[in-house]
Amino acid sequence: MWRATLFAFVLVGCSTRTTPQEGGKRASIAHVPARPRAAPTIAPSDSGRSATAFVLEGGIVFGVGKQNLLIDSGKVVSVGVSHDAAERVVDVGGRYIVPGFIDSHVHLAYYPEGADELASSGIVAVLDLAAPLRTLEVEHAPLRVLNAGPMITAPAGYPLNSWGADGYGLGAANPAAAAAAVETLFKAGVQAIKVPLTAAPTLDDASVKAVVKAAHAHQLKVYTHALEELSAARAAADGIDVLAHTPTEALSEATLEAWKARTVISTLSAFGGSSAALNNLRALRERGARVLYGTDFGNTRETGIQSLEITQLLSAGMDGASIVKAGTSVPAAFLGLTDLGSLEVGKRASFLVLAADPTVDPHTLSQPIAVYVDGTLVSAGL
Repeated sequence: MWRATLFAFVLVGCSTRTTPQEGGKRASIAHVPARPRAAPTIAPSDSGRSATAFVLEGGIVFGVGKQNLLIDSGKVVSVGVSHDAAERVVDVGGRYIVPGFIDSHVHLAYYPEGADELASSGIVAVLDLAAPLRTLEVEHAPLRVLNAGPMITAPAGYPLNSWGADGYGLGAANPAAAAAAVETLFKAGVQAIKVPLTAAPTLDDASVKAVVKAAHAHQLKVYTHALEELSAARAAADGIDVLAHTPTEALSEATLEAWKARTVISTLSAFGGSSAALNNLRALRERGARVLYGTDFGNTRETGIQSLEITQLLSAGMDGASIVKAGTSVPAAFLGLTDLGSLEVGKRASFLVLAADPTVDPHTLSQPIAVYVDGTLVSAGL
């Protein structure tokens, strides 16, 4: 829930400055008097812009370097602009600016009260990988949500035989029913399809292939819950696109090779970060697999960019820069979120202000000084 004071802060037409960390406390953005400066000249083409435009001055932008950013109407409209181009200046000198994060594996229906806090903590978009159809219309603005809807599974299979009996799965007894389930989900407006490959009962290979064929006909990628070697090998052979979790059982060389040109979502901390999972992610990444940051939020309860997941990603051999990319530019490109993932002209002005360099200490991602979504300050002094 956004506090009214935060919006008041955004609308004040004065310069703002960040203060350094003191006494082990997180840094915060504080009000300071506006510095003396001439009133800007607003050209006719600027009409309608002056109330929302501001310059983010002096920050070190991830992937860009030290550059000013002109923000207008919720977007980045110029990089390297002089601060005289806008009425307001937000001074972030010496701070680090990274795009808002994308969590590629969440379950908002599991923990709806926590979902409202994601955007204020730095998560600006999510992929929800199992939810009843009745929840797809739930509004979570300003968080952008992509949905898979219910998993397509065997009748009485996972998750229908356990926690997911209340709409989290669609049972399909044969390939025709599996393809029909894809059509149902496509018409409901999903952006992804998920199938679980677990202990019996589960979809047979012909049904999985029918899901993949039908999904790909609608340009939808197929994700799988497959934690064991046999399941991950089946998923690769059946044409599935994405491992929704890093498998927790050691993968064979053949299975690693089968996934080397595909995609895996991390979710390491959700399963305790076992040595097998860490080794799997390291080996997949070394072979060229695409890694997406994901937390299984809903099952996990740390809102925002999760420090535990960052710790596990580091243990799996990823450095700070690759962790940032796994939560920004890589999922943005993979999921088709073309206006997110980087801070370039035309992109949404959704970003975090950090006290330290995330390429050196990626844990700073979980402690943002400030978070902006579409050019609006939604959280400060977290």
